Amino acid sequence: MSAPGSAASGVPHLDIDPFDMKFLADPYPAHQQLREAGPVVYLDKWKVYGVARYAEVHAVLNDPVTFCSSRGVGLSDFKKETPWRPPSLILEADPPAHTRTRAVLSKVLSPTAMKQVRDRFAAAAEERVDALIEKRSFDAIADLAEAYPLSIFPDALGLKPEGREHLIPYASVVFNAFGPPNQLRQEAIERSAPHQAYVAEQCQRENLAPGGFGACIHAQVDEGAITPTEAPLLVRSLLSAGLDTTVNGIGAAVYCLARFPDQWQRLRDDLTLARGAFEEAVRFESPVQTFFRTTTREVELSGARIGEGEKVLMFLAAANRDPRRWDSPDSYDITRRTSGHVGFGSGIHMCVGQLVARLEGEVMLTALARRIAKIEITGEPKRRFNNTLRGLDSLPVTITAA
Repeated sequence: MSAPGSAASGVPHLDIDPFDMKFLADPYPAHQQLREAGPVVYLDKWKVYGVARYAEVHAVLNDPVTFCSSRGVGLSDFKKETPWRPPSLILEADPPAHTRTRAVLSKVLSPTAMKQVRDRFAAAAEERVDALIEKRSFDAIADLAEAYPLSIFPDALGLKPEGREHLIPYASVVFNAFGPPNQLRQEAIERSAPHQAYVAEQCQRENLAPGGFGACIHAQVDEGAITPTEAPLLVRSLLSAGLDTTVNGIGAAVYCLARFPDQWQRLRDDLTLARGAFEEAVRFESPVQTFFRTTTREVELSGARIGEGEKVLMFLAAANRDPRRWDSPDSYDITRRTSGHVGFGSGIHMCVGQLVARLEGEVMLTALARRIAKIEITGEPKRRFNNTLRGLDSLPVTITAA
């Protein structure tokens, strides 16, 4: 048994820092190195185990008893350090506590609930496309990937109109905080006070409009499903889960379709491929790149013995392009059978906002493909750097109406 903070024998040691700016700018060569080194590796820089192949990532995600979330899904171990904010009752919780709170969110964001908002979401997508056709040249991140979800999701949640500019920066703080104490994390947390204050305030029952997803969560208090202190924290989970996944997912899809005009044409010829085009973009670009788990006992994973209390870093993005699992993993193909990709996670902690993201992605891509003949990238795309998320800060495009 190896001492905590040192690797078990036989596990390859790698000098890769997955939170380094160079890595974040272009993770693909390192992803290949991580996959080829072995099923389980050890990253000396942060003293953590890593898994980058699909089989091992999937196995860790689907064994929440051994690989727990309650000790933090970032590098920080909540058993040894105080979390920077009260832990999430969904993301940073284990069963049985997680089972109860998750059931509440699953009820609020159920397929039935999505059916009820579908027409409204689709109409808003059409409106957005109208505005973009008028502009012709625009930033596909600010004017589309962010503008569309911001025009629809906060209303569905029941948020007040003022202060919504805090929503995207707040999500960015949350996902930077899962990383190590690097510059990205430090700066994000230093700047986070106004965003945190806004979110905490908006999650209170009296600030949420009746009939919205937020009010539905608070109504579960009256049913005895959750406590009055848990309700605001669950609304908070919805805020980050329902927005950033969608913004980054739609951004990824537009970026892919603009770079692969043959796939854009395919989508235009068959609008039923919109859901697949969104899903394949989530696999191909993996807006959520990594998450950690912590071992609750000594465990053997693909021949590697890992002690109790060790952090295991799952490279979701590397698993989503593992040639052991996917044919031509580095090509974007909207007809691919993507089921099983880990872009939204897998198992009991699978992204709770995924149905919202999928609905918004599908109606937005349908509206775009129906009305637009061509999307061209007309400037240098800029990355938005984040310890956990991969997305663009700006994507200048010009469109030609159909």
